[in-house]
Formats: sequence, C-alpha cells, structure tokens
Amino acid sequence: MSRRWRVAICGIASESCTFSPLDIAMSDTHALVGAQVLQRHPLLQSEPDVEFVPLLRVDAVPGGRWQADVYQHHLDAMLAALRDNGPWDGVLLDLHGALYVVGREDAEAHQLAAVRAVVGPDALLAASYDLHGNVSEADVAGLDILTALRTAPHADYAETRARAAQLLIRALREGVRPARALVRLPLTLPGECAMTLVEPAQSLYARIPITIGPGVWDASLLVGYTWADEPRVGASVVTLGDDAVACERAALALAAACWAVRQQFQFGQQTGTVDECITWALAEQPTPVFISDAGDNVTGGGVGDVPCVLERLLAHGASDTLYASLTDAPAVAACQAAGVGATLALQVGGKLDPIHGAPLAIEARVLALRHAAFTGAATIVQVQGVTLVLTSERCAFTERNDFAVLGLDSRAYRIVVVKLGYLHDELQPIAARSLLAFSAGCLNPDITKLRFERLRRPIYPLDPDMAWQPSATVWA
Repeated sequence: MSRRWRVAICGIASESCTFSPLDIAMSDTHALVGAQVLQRHPLLQSEPDVEFVPLLRVDAVPGGRWQADVYQHHLDAMLAALRDNGPWDGVLLDLHGALYVVGREDAEAHQLAAVRAVVGPDALLAASYDLHGNVSEADVAGLDILTALRTAPHADYAETRARAAQLLIRALREGVRPARALVRLPLTLPGECAMTLVEPAQSLYARIPITIGPGVWDASLLVGYTWADEPRVGASVVTLGDDAVACERAALALAAACWAVRQQFQFGQQTGTVDECITWALAEQPTPVFISDAGDNVTGGGVGDVPCVLERLLAHGASDTLYASLTDAPAVAACQAAGVGATLALQVGGKLDPIHGAPLAIEARVLALRHAAFTGAATIVQVQGVTLVLTSERCAFTERNDFAVLGLDSRAYRIVVVKLGYLHDELQPIAARSLLAFSAGCLNPDITKLRFERLRRPIYPLDPDMAWQPSATVWA
C-alpha cells in the first residue's frame, strides 16, 4: 500500500490596526474546532494519498492589537492539538498576514516558528494569506509555501485555500521543498487604492497567471496592510517553485511592474470629506447612494462606534437615510428596556473609541428590536430622517442579507451609510453611486497623516521622491 500523507489544518488569523484604542480581548475571538474548520475549505478535495485533519482555526473581527494572553491561549491550544494528533507530513495554515500581538511584532513569524518546533524540520508548511497581509523575510523563511488572495474586494477565499492545499500536495508527491523568492517593495497603500476591479491593480493581478510557468509554481502580489506601525508593513511579491533562478526572475519582474505604476494607485470610488459626500448624495439621482464611513471601517480594523457621520447627516437634515451601523451595547440595552414605540434620549457612540469621537446626544424612537449572529442584540431606531441601526457587537454590513436579517432593505433608502472602505461585491450592484468619506476614526484613509514610528523608511507615498531598484531574497 502506498504512503498516505497526514496534513493538519489550523491557524490564527486577524487584521490588526495598531492605531486603534481598542485591543482584541478573549471575548472578541472566534474558534472553529475539528470538522468546523472545514467550513472554510469548501473546495478542498478528497485525495487518496492525503489525509486532511482539521484541528483549530481562530480569528476575530478586524480590530486592534491582540492582547498577549489571548494570543498565547489560542496558540497553546493549537500547538497542543498538533502534538496530540501527530506526526505530520504537512500543515495547511489558514492565515491573514496582519496579526499584531501586544509586545510582539511579526506575529505570523512567531506562530510559524512555534508550529515548526512542534512538527519538526521535515514537515512542509503551507499558508494562504490575504492580499492585505504584510510579509517579512522571517515569514517566508518559516514557510515552504505561501499563496495569497488575488481579488479585492475579496472573492477568492475558497480558491486561495484550495490552491495552498494543491501546492502542498504537489510538493509532497514530488518530494520537493519549493524554492521561494521574496521582494519587499517600499510601498504602502490603503486597500481601497488597490481594488483589483480597476487599474492599475487589475492589470497587475492579470500578470500572475502568465508569471507562473516552467520552474515557477505560484506567484503572489500582496498589497499589504497599512494601518499597522511595524517594520514589515508594505507590499511584497512571493514566488515559489522548483527553480530558484526562475522564481527570483519572476518575483523581480512582478515587483518592478508594481513599482512602475505606484503613482497610478488611486481610490476606486469618488472620495471627499464627510460633508462633501453627504451633499453629493443628497443631490444624486438615481438612488440609493452608498457612503462608506471609511475612517471607522470595521472590516479594516475600525472600532465601529465613531458617530461623526451620523452627526453630520443630522446637521444636513438628511432624510430617507439608513445608517448601518453604530456599535453601542448600552444604547441597545436602553432601547430594549424602553420597548418598541418608545422615544428616549440617548448618548450614542464614542464609548469604545473616545479618541476619534465623543458620544452624540440624540432623541430616538424605537422601531424594532432584533438579534443576529453578527450583530448580537440590535435595535433599529428613527432619529429625525435617519434610520439608525444600533448593535451590541462590532460588525459591518457587507451583504444584502446582513440588512435582510434585520428586516431592512437597503434598496429602499435614498442614502445608505456603511462602516466600510470599498463596497463589497454584493453591495456594488445595489449602489447607484458609491462615495468614500474621509471620516474620523483610526483608519484614516489619508495615510500620510498617520503617526508612524516603526515603519521602514523611505517608503512611498510617505517619501514620494524616493528611488528604488528591486532585489530579492531567495531560499533555494
């Protein structure tokens, strides 16, 4: 009987904004255990010579830094599962690339080293990354395979995890520890400036399939995550295969192509101040007009309770407007106690992130009390012409169903405000127009205003006149 390889599936992943005042606590994390992990791998195929063993996968809604004890708790659980269920021929890691732990920079490198210490030097480690991951030399040195998403807004999660698995299977079957090449670009961008539906990112990502060829099994271009103050922040290119020279050549070419168009990266939707975006939306036909409250974008690590856009909507006298949503558990509890139909005075927002916004005084009429898995307890209130969704959990409305489960139809409003950056795939067809507001919050879209202290310099666009020639680090 031929050999059957054993591959563990696990990982700890998050997108961590170091400018956020709100750290990730134990209650903010979510763990999938055993067979639950396979929910994230719908395209994983049964292989006669490979046994995939799902162990543990932990994440959190994008937010601030992870508290050290929270990370260590989950890491210890993952390492114990690896020890108790080994030995292993490979490990398939479901990561992001922008995890930050208090007191520990480059948390992915630490996680990989810890996994390697348990599984030994012979096992192959393969990881899937978000294209908004930051990659260091230590990350690539700790892995045998790294492959990343190729779409933003993200539409290829399952395909990317399946690709990581197939690359791992190929390496096991061929008995090859792949060569890797890494080029780190001195370039950092908001994700909203590198949407793969528009140029120049569209053409750059279209190069990836033709970059793969003889000697090069895979190529990844990672834009990176800009709202973290650590040295590994920035764009990167990773290639891997069975020919180190070909991998280096491919990585250098793709990095050079990205650098050549650095000045062309622009926001993929019209941007403006909060007041400008509201004024444009009020004058727009047809509707609905979506406004992204980008400074408090929960999908990028924003806190989700900065009420500045709500305050300006009320100041403009906006009507027929849906605001989804503002995180405020005490306000939700007060509405629940008052009941549907009650009118009450509330101070909303500004409790979790008092740096970027103070609580806003409103008079609200309770329209409905709701509960959903992603919002926790929630309430819908009317504040003048604004229908406001208050939630007890930090969350973002990224799909039509997110509104529907609360009994809302986003198409029925003139203006819809969401705490996002770019609109996600399901919302784009609904929006007659999409605007991105440079609003208050820890995810300032104008990254030149961020107070970086640990970032590698020089780096574009903070140092716009810098010169650079690509060079690669190669693991043969």
